[in-house]
Amino acid sequence: MVAPAPASSLGRALRDNDTLANLLARLAESQARFAAVVPLLPPELAAAARPGALDDQTWVILAEHASAAAKLRQLLPEIESALAARGWLAPPVKVKVRPRGS
Repeated sequence: MVAPAPASSLGRALRDNDTLANLLARLAESQARFAAVVPLLPPELAAAARPGALDDQTWVILAEHASAAAKLRQLLPEIESALAARGWLAPPVKVKVRPRGS
């Protein structure tokens, strides 16, 4: 059995690989966007939402259930305004229900 690589080696490998570094950057930006919009959400809605995928086409907010997704969709104008105020003009935001078990 091979011993796991130390965390510092793994971090270095992730940064040194362009594809993985891009993935890490998108993950960090998705989390930063989510942190910027959480203050707009009621606490129970914020607890039912998570940052999702970010690509050139969309940024996704994942909702735990359909009713949370519906409430988030109602707040999309405010969410997009808050993002624009911080310089994130694109891509547009989409809300999806998080698949069970993920």
